[in-house]
Amino acid sequence: MSRQKIEVFAPATMGNISCGYDILGLALEKPGDIVKIERKEQRGINITSISGDQQQLPTNPQKNTAGVAAQKFLEEFKIDVGLEMEIEKHMPTGSGLGSSAASAAAVLFGLNKLFGQPADRKTLVKIGIQSESVACGSGHADNIAPSLLGGIILIRSIDQPDIVNIHSPKNIFITLVYPHIEIKTEEARDILPHKIKLSQAVKQWGNIAGLISGFYTEDLDLIGRSMPDHIIEPVRSKLIPGYNEVKNEALKNGALGCSISGSGPTLFAFSENRTKAYSIGKKMEETFRGNKMEANSWVSKINTKGAQEVDQQIVSSIRGEKWYTNPESCC
Repeated sequence: MSRQKIEVFAPATMGNISCGYDILGLALEKPGDIVKIERKEQRGINITSISGDQQQLPTNPQKNTAGVAAQKFLEEFKIDVGLEMEIEKHMPTGSGLGSSAASAAAVLFGLNKLFGQPADRKTLVKIGIQSESVACGSGHADNIAPSLLGGIILIRSIDQPDIVNIHSPKNIFITLVYPHIEIKTEEARDILPHKIKLSQAVKQWGNIAGLISGFYTEDLDLIGRSMPDHIIEPVRSKLIPGYNEVKNEALKNGALGCSISGSGPTLFAFSENRTKAYSIGKKMEETFRGNKMEANSWVSKINTKGAQEVDQQIVSSIRGEKWYTNPESCC
């Protein structure tokens, strides 16, 4: 018998992972979104509330990625029921952390559980790609895939979705620094070049291959050497005041590499231990503040679980913790 309601957590994500524009992404331990779903007899999808978004997101299900994801799921599996959803946003919109994808991932995972799991997670990703077009103007998977599947994900193809799980090194710590500005994904995509030099492409291909190899072998030096982005970062970094100075500070303090999470403005840095990850975050924060911009940092490891059903104890823990604080017990 199908269940009546479910509560799901889906994690934030880090798209691109520097040189892997639109083809690489990973799931973070925090922050993330919580979505409560309840089936109803009356037909239609009703988003009853959205909290934590500063009233920026539409509750109209046709204009909200979570609502679109729900509708696509019901259509795909020919399920004729009504739904009520409550969405809790625990990350800023326009932060480069896959905010819209997290809500969609939570909905797809939750509906799949509610209706007897008619799909595996990779099939859910294919449905989620369609909902992402609501937020970004085009469907892509470097956020929805890791949020659903967890770990590091390679999107080999988007036209005929081909999603590949990449080995997640256990010895990688991720410092994330969020400067308090918003960058809209569609705007960050509009400024990208339509043509690039062959020499740039060759460098980029080498780095992508090296990065993936480094993940599989857990070779931190190779990961660091392979992170430079010769195509996207030089353009998008101009949207983040003080970017080069902040990045240089991270590298000077021992980061393996540093770049932009998704379309920004959040920056990330890889390092090999928790202590160094916190220290790097504090230095990056200070540098942003030196440029008269408030910023917050936190540390995460790679979330290998992806979206998951949560109980009241876990929900209370998520609600009670500000994701951008740096308590020593956070990771």
